[in-house]
Amino acid sequence: MDRSVVHDWGARLMALKYIKFFLIALFAGLLLVIGYYMVRSAFRPMRFLHFVEWRRDPEGHADWTVEANTSCGDAPFLFPTNGYIGFLWDDSFRPGHRHAGLDIFGGTEPGITPVYAAFDGYLTRKADWKSSIIIRIPNDPLNPGTQIWTYYTHMADQEGNSFIVDQFPPGTEAMFVPAGTLLGYQGNYSGDVNNPTGVHLHFSVVKDDGSGVFLNELQIRNTIDPSPYFNLPLNANTNKNVVPVCGQTD
Repeated sequence: MDRSVVHDWGARLMALKYIKFFLIALFAGLLLVIGYYMVRSAFRPMRFLHFVEWRRDPEGHADWTVEANTSCGDAPFLFPTNGYIGFLWDDSFRPGHRHAGLDIFGGTEPGITPVYAAFDGYLTRKADWKSSIIIRIPNDPLNPGTQIWTYYTHMADQEGNSFIVDQFPPGTEAMFVPAGTLLGYQGNYSGDVNNPTGVHLHFSVVKDDGSGVFLNELQIRNTIDPSPYFNLPLNANTNKNVVPVCGQTD
């Protein structure tokens, strides 16, 4: 056999070995990444069990709920709605997902549990927002001189019929609202008629881009741990088991 042919086959076999090694390493790396996110982002077992328990008997766990327009001690923010804080900032519902805010469940049908402004600010509702509003706070009460935004969503039914009060129609821009102003009612709108959420309010504290514009709330790096604004343990990384109500610590 021609030596060049032997050499060519040898080179091919060597290349196949390198490719096989690369694919095995890549697969192992992917498994490690997936495993990391599954461990890091999997439901915190006790919190999920608490949530299931509360859903089965909300009235039996009234002590697990917060009351709208009240605060924990000298916390700067009022609670924006009544209900059970079921999922926290940086919680997760699937591998790789990081929850950018709080989910507060009222335990009622859509359109019943009211939602209020947590702090004074300037309300905007984009023209295409069916269930959401955002409020600009020019002077962060915890970081003076910094502008932040508070975001409220799921205020519509599963078909997208809005529960936001008529005072704030689509296209509203920078309307001043004091803390405690009625904004709307909890709903179950998800954007997919066939896959509604549970009835709740999603609330988050969103960063400003430095030029007076709010950043994309879907990315957790653009949001702020709300714990100090409510004087509650609301960070999923440090609060593994505690139901967040006034007087509790993680």
